[in-house]
Amino acid sequence: MEQQSFFFFFIKNKYFFNNKDKFPVDKFFENVLFDKKKGYYSSKIPFGKHGDFVTAPGISNLFSEIIGIWLISTWNTLGKPKKFNFIELGPGDGSLTRVLIRTFENFPEFNKAINFFLYEKSINLKKLQKKNINSKKIKWIKDFSKINSGPVIFFGNEFFDAIPIKQFSKKENNLYEKYYSFNKFNKIIKIYKKASSKDTALIKKFKTLKNLKFLEFPKLGFYELNKILKKINQLGGGILLIDYGYLNPKNKSTIQSVLKHKKNNLFDNLGKADITHLVNFSLLREYFTKNNLEVKKIVSQKFFLEKMGINERANIISRKMSLMEKSKLYLRIKRLLDVNLMGNLFKVIFAYKFKKDNFLGFE
Repeated sequence: MEQQSFFFFFIKNKYFFNNKDKFPVDKFFENVLFDKKKGYYSSKIPFGKHGDFVTAPGISNLFSEIIGIWLISTWNTLGKPKKFNFIELGPGDGSLTRVLIRTFENFPEFNKAINFFLYEKSINLKKLQKKNINSKKIKWIKDFSKINSGPVIFFGNEFFDAIPIKQFSKKENNLYEKYYSFNKFNKIIKIYKKASSKDTALIKKFKTLKNLKFLEFPKLGFYELNKILKKINQLGGGILLIDYGYLNPKNKSTIQSVLKHKKNNLFDNLGKADITHLVNFSLLREYFTKNNLEVKKIVSQKFFLEKMGINERANIISRKMSLMEKSKLYLRIKRLLDVNLMGNLFKVIFAYKFKKDNFLGFE
């Protein structure tokens, strides 16, 4: 049984649709973002002033330096292993890793131990990263099979929000999955189909989603995390994720589109505008604990960066700056920390498999 929505959307780009097809939300946006010819990440450079958005490493090098200090402190906590693997998930334009390489040159013992891996699926972005980083220390990977010894630390900044999600509506204890279809009048229609028994059973395992009438479920995201957790369970380690999201479920769609740093109608400029969603951090925590990982408490980006000493670091490096340079520095830091900007919207979670738990940034 299908329930057809009364909401219709005009579509300018037919490439991602076929009149005979219905796409669940996650598969439709996966086409839009990752199609090899016209997908968003395959056909343009989205970062920076002339792109569609700027991430924290592009706002201030201090963000990347703080992540570097956190990695060194974590390595110390683990007893300074001779081999320490760092895997950046979705490295963007390579800004973070470029700063890390420079920062670690000041810590010879750690620099000798660390191995850099960049997990990137986009050929377009991989070329950009190679151009920006230009270091023999870096290895680009499509999977984690070649990492066979030493603890692993996975890091993702705005990684999880870019992995498309499924959406469901609950009526009379039945789940109906949301689909998009392209009709003969060149309009997108929303269709709800009864969810598969497999998806229904999977969703029922999560208490976080129990009382919602409308819910979002990161099936593709959990597929990626399953591969990561397998490696963490094999070698020991953890995963640090920073992203925009929430702790209390929204009961509504959080999918959003951005073009040239402004909000964009979701179905305008398909393949040319970024499409993401807010991350359900409570669900992430439940997922990690169900998979036998420990989770430090979820904190805001403001809390994490301040506990890691970003303000103190800024005060030190600003001493030799001009008034104009200082002004620019503190405006950038304000963007990262202000509760009305990125400070509270962005959350930080660390899930790990270690006996020790005295990691910086969370207490």
